[in-house]
Amino acid sequence: MYNNNNSTPSSSSSSEAGDIRSSLFNPGEPLRQPRTTPPVSDGSSDSRGSPVLLNSGHNSVSAADALVKNSKLSAAAPEFVPGCYASFQDDVYSDESEGYYAEASLADLVQDFVSHLNSSPGSFESEIEYITDTLNSWVNTEEILKELVELIYVQSTSIPNFAYTGARLCNHLSHHIRLAPSTGNFRQLLLQRCQKEFEQREQAVRGDPEAQKKFHSYVLFLGELYLNLEVKSGKGTPGRANVLLGALKELLNTLFSHPDDPNLMCAVKLLKLSGSILDDTWKEKGQSDMDEIIKKIEDILLDAKCGRDVRQMLLKLVELRSSNWGRVHTAAVSSDATPYNDPNYFMNEPTFYTADGTPFTAADPEYSDKYQEILDREDYFPDAYEENGNESDDEDEMDPEIEEAFERFCMESDARRKK
Repeated sequence: MYNNNNSTPSSSSSSEAGDIRSSLFNPGEPLRQPRTTPPVSDGSSDSRGSPVLLNSGHNSVSAADALVKNSKLSAAAPEFVPGCYASFQDDVYSDESEGYYAEASLADLVQDFVSHLNSSPGSFESEIEYITDTLNSWVNTEEILKELVELIYVQSTSIPNFAYTGARLCNHLSHHIRLAPSTGNFRQLLLQRCQKEFEQREQAVRGDPEAQKKFHSYVLFLGELYLNLEVKSGKGTPGRANVLLGALKELLNTLFSHPDDPNLMCAVKLLKLSGSILDDTWKEKGQSDMDEIIKKIEDILLDAKCGRDVRQMLLKLVELRSSNWGRVHTAAVSSDATPYNDPNYFMNEPTFYTADGTPFTAADPEYSDKYQEILDREDYFPDAYEENGNESDDEDEMDPEIEEAFERFCMESDARRKK
């Protein structure tokens, strides 16, 4: 048991502890300054350029007070953000799940679709419905529709070898994009965008190599668009956009009016791509526009100083048009077929081999002599030409098909000699 003498100090100790706690946690009293403060620079420096620090005394306390007074930091701030930190909160959105995801844009969406179709063009038919449905969910205003047209146009004219797939994509979207404001539907806005580029053709064809390259990509895309863009008429039968027909003629004239090698190569590519369709359409309208174009090519071959390879391309193009663009509309009757009116005349003829193993057919100019050489070899070595090791009943008998081909060739050869 404790006596009274012991209890008095205990009571005094408890009283002192309570006073200490009261003084420490009383919010009404200001906090004292620390006995020591971190070194603070007053902005001065020594001869070496190092700042002179205030280490102690009244100057140290005054500098600390100035920092606290001028500071923009707040103890009530929810988080500390350094001044050099760039916030990206405006560029993300939360779907109320864990983490943040970059907000998708129409440009990103179109880029993904185009990249997929460019790398896998064979998936066009299987993917086009999903692409169309996704774009329809995005395109709900006139501004977004114009943005979509611009994005697809830029991709189709800037990505190598995407002009054909891009034209197919434009044709499908022109029939399946539901939004059609008063300013024009997808097809009308696309043609307006092409018209804008068409009006700059004279400046582009004379521009620097980069401007010419961009213009040539536009020309080839317009050719693909003419072949693939279907316009529904009142009769119900879709047809081609006639406005593109006239545009292609003007573009060809522009290219041939500045006959340097890049422009001529672009014109050749366009005519190889769409020349047969353009020629047929102009003939149906009673126009001789293709004849005029071929005449310009012939004049360029005579006068222009184009490169050897480009000159060869132009010559091949003239030959291609003279052969009706390599097409055979109707198979010639066998009795009327000749090497001049039927390009497939020698297609089904048998192939023979000379003594040294050189192949030749009835199309060979020396066919008659080589064939006679084979017959002579059969006379000298009859056993080598027996079928199934059996004696031939008539060694001089010729296969009916070979005999017919030989006689036909001889007749043609005689006819050519008489001419």
